[in-house]
Amino acid sequence: MPLSPPLLADHATADSVASDSATRGGASSSKPQPLLAGIRVLDLTNVLSGPFCAYQLAQLGAEVIKVEMPRTGDLARQLGADDGLNRSLMGASFLAQNAGKKSITIDLKNVQGTAVLQRLARTADVLVENFRPGVMQRLGVGHETLMATNPALIYCAISGFGQDGPLKDAPAYDQIIQGMSGMMSITGDEHCAPLRVGFPVADTFGGITAAFAISAALVRRAKTGQGAFIDVSMLDSALTAMGWVVSNFLIGGQEPAPMGNDNFTAAPSGTFATGKGLINIAANKQEQFDALCRLLGRETLVDDPRFATRGARKQHRQALTMLLEEALSTKPAVEWEALLNANGIPAGRVLSVPEALRAPQVAHRQLIKTFGADNERRVSVTRAGFKVGGADPDVSCAPPRLGQDTTAVLTDLGYSPEEIERLRDCGAV
Repeated sequence: MPLSPPLLADHATADSVASDSATRGGASSSKPQPLLAGIRVLDLTNVLSGPFCAYQLAQLGAEVIKVEMPRTGDLARQLGADDGLNRSLMGASFLAQNAGKKSITIDLKNVQGTAVLQRLARTADVLVENFRPGVMQRLGVGHETLMATNPALIYCAISGFGQDGPLKDAPAYDQIIQGMSGMMSITGDEHCAPLRVGFPVADTFGGITAAFAISAALVRRAKTGQGAFIDVSMLDSALTAMGWVVSNFLIGGQEPAPMGNDNFTAAPSGTFATGKGLINIAANKQEQFDALCRLLGRETLVDDPRFATRGARKQHRQALTMLLEEALSTKPAVEWEALLNANGIPAGRVLSVPEALRAPQVAHRQLIKTFGADNERRVSVTRAGFKVGGADPDVSCAPPRLGQDTTAVLTDLGYSPEEIERLRDCGAV
């Protein structure tokens, strides 16, 4: 089925700003509430790690208010493959992780702007920011200041290297973290490593780690009323996610090396050429290897001393791959995928991103959500990677235009129309 292009949909402020009762609890219903219903999150983040974190919280039902600089907003609004969207400050990179949020503008370098944030923070359950360590303190809205007036606040700071240590002030981007974590050194093979992973994986790990930590802090707060200051390091998150590789070195003394598409834990386990296309096969267990040899008509390999044990197969991996690919060349990958899985041998074709998004399994899971509006372009986004009985992660509105909810949110805070106008005149919002 054809995919909807990453396009833009507008939505009215009245639709995107719920009433206080609906936003922070709502009426009782027999249907289970979203997991974070009634939680207000202030998203002061930019580009990816922080916005991705807050997007996960929005999908779980939290009211996420994105706080952006007037006129420019999140840098991601200017990033993406569609120049027209970039010019309208609705770049594809922004659209990817900001659905379901509100947007207000506050200039944190303006003293009246910081006063607005302080007032807003008193109503919040969570605040997420990804400035360099110390920036929020210098602006007068650091965690100690905000938590003094809202002790139950969960304040999460995401940075490249954490809030302390010799690198705490160093600038960090995804590729820098990929390199400094060792991730690039084991990506690729002996001929092409080091290589960058093909998407911003370090930013993503940082965002997921932050969302997990915030959720845990909310559980504790529900029991004790206690807020929390959470310090998320993208470098720490990346190294933690590399658990097996790190443990093999720390515990087993094995220095990680780039192995291309081969799985370092077993053989045959990796990517193999077929008559048409590539296929990943993970015959990690002895019975899976035996079944693979029978299915391919290569029963003699089972008793071959070079391949009789897991250790021997790893040692003679290259020779085994050549023999298996000779047999696999008789059919295309799509046929082998069905045959292998039907015989208990884990396998899956190597797909392009468009092919993966069109896959029947992805469609069945309703992972892609598309927003649309009359006379506007449409936007398709991915939802969360899990489901919850009766309250699946979801968002109800498309990514917001810059500042579209400023008036509504400030009015909800008790600002009069005249006060809001004065704040606009002085550039505070």
